[in-house]
Amino acid sequence: MPEVVFPLDSSKSFTEQQIVGHNRWHPDIPAQVHVRPGDTFRVDCREWFDGAIHNDDSAEDVRDAPLSTVHVLSGPISVEGVEPGDLLIVDILDLGPIPQETGPLAGQGWGYTGIFAKQNGGGFLTDQFPDAYKVIWDFAGQTATSRHVPHVSFTGIVHPGLIGTAPSAELLGRWHKREGDLIATDPNRVPPLALPPEPNDAILASLSGRDYDRVAAEGARTAPPRENGGNQDIKNLTKGSRIFYPVFVPGANLSMGDLHFSQGDGEITFCGAIEMGGYLDLHVDVIKGGMDTYGMSENAMFMPGNVDPQYSEWLAFSGTSVTLDDKQHYLDSHLSYQRACLHAIDYLTKFGYSPEQAYMILGAAPIEGRLSGVVDIPNSCSTVYLPTAIFDFDVRPSSDGPHQIDPGMGVPRASF
Repeated sequence: MPEVVFPLDSSKSFTEQQIVGHNRWHPDIPAQVHVRPGDTFRVDCREWFDGAIHNDDSAEDVRDAPLSTVHVLSGPISVEGVEPGDLLIVDILDLGPIPQETGPLAGQGWGYTGIFAKQNGGGFLTDQFPDAYKVIWDFAGQTATSRHVPHVSFTGIVHPGLIGTAPSAELLGRWHKREGDLIATDPNRVPPLALPPEPNDAILASLSGRDYDRVAAEGARTAPPRENGGNQDIKNLTKGSRIFYPVFVPGANLSMGDLHFSQGDGEITFCGAIEMGGYLDLHVDVIKGGMDTYGMSENAMFMPGNVDPQYSEWLAFSGTSVTLDDKQHYLDSHLSYQRACLHAIDYLTKFGYSPEQAYMILGAAPIEGRLSGVVDIPNSCSTVYLPTAIFDFDVRPSSDGPHQIDPGMGVPRASF
């Protein structure tokens, strides 16, 4: 096992750890760990809500989830000799859940998927699913099953939802400008159009005093993906992946967290992956001047690993850029993917699943989402590929009609 450079005790909260990480992006958050190009090391990661979500049959914890606390990230990790303009190479050598030791913390045995209430973050289909729901998933090796969604079992594609480098002061300012401009177009929208800086609940590694106050007021929230990588939620960024990150500050200041046991393309419920605590084994290196050499001025690039489950049969559901009330939109791929997901949800309810159970399946199982047509005006066409082997019954259409399943105890719900 590689040296653990960022250890975590599962019985303690994030701020009680030997090394405290952070939950905001800012160039002045000091590195907590130092490594060199060519080093291999292990990083432990807390579940993104730091144990706020519990293994029970209530969704009240998801309803009341403290969004201002996320994501709890392990880092920053400085790589010696790396400078702005370089490319940081990060190889994911291994990753997985951390065994649960004590306390109600997500660990080896289980993880969770949630639908956030519209009044507390919302999700991809928040107008159709405005209340909070939760599903607990149990792990057995690489397989996930749930008491809340029966007759489903699938192989997880374990991956970090969030990994990225620190922004420069200039890049941080650009984030605030463009996201602030967007918020100003509809400042009272629920859920909001973007998340402005929030000093409350900011965790900033070893910063204190006036430096803490300043950075807490300026730090960017970690929810959206940006030029530094960050919360991209790419399910295929798994074992064997090689990532090329642009470097904006000396040392790159790499951070990571939000580990997922499995996820469908899009993480469509917002808390749509199977969230867990875990570990990452990483190798780092550098391409000096690589941002200019390869024209990567702003976004990360990666080579996916080759450990995805080998599902061979799929049902594909299509959607176009037309709203549920028949309003035409022009080549809106976001809308067409929503319609494809709603098509799949409606189909699964014919077998006995509730709409919420079907939605959770699409969020957590390794579905494939595709932009299938983006040129034929006025309709974009998106598709959702659902692997049929994850079900223990035949989900294909037939002249006999849909097989009716026992939906079990259903998905725990909470409402305001």
